[in-house]
Amino acid sequence: MDSAVLEVAGRRVLICAPAGAALAKPSDANDFLAEAWVQEVDMLAIPMARLGEDFFDLGSGLAGEVGQKFANYRMPLVIIGDIAQWTAKSRAFREFVREANDGSCLWFVADRAELIAKLSTRRD
Repeated sequence: MDSAVLEVAGRRVLICAPAGAALAKPSDANDFLAEAWVQEVDMLAIPMARLGEDFFDLGSGLAGEVGQKFANYRMPLVIIGDIAQWTAKSRAFREFVREANDGSCLWFVADRAELIAKLSTRRD
């Protein structure tokens, strides 16, 4: 599956292909941001398959740094996939996800259908 632009509720979302370069360190976010700008989207969705393991370890700081970088560039970031194994292991990560999903800069959703539903009901 290739990357695709999805239009929902007036938003243009680039859903990255599951295969490709990983987001394994903060500087990798630049490549994802560049692609979002090329595609002229206002939100970026990255499948979990493209994330390094450190993203789910809050102690590494990767999720926070990447989330902040996307927020600074006003490009909301969505992580798509089943994060149950990480939320089950870490109360801190579970709280991080809950707080992120209450905001507008970083979301965690299980699949494309959940993203569409969230975009369709949200009024940011």
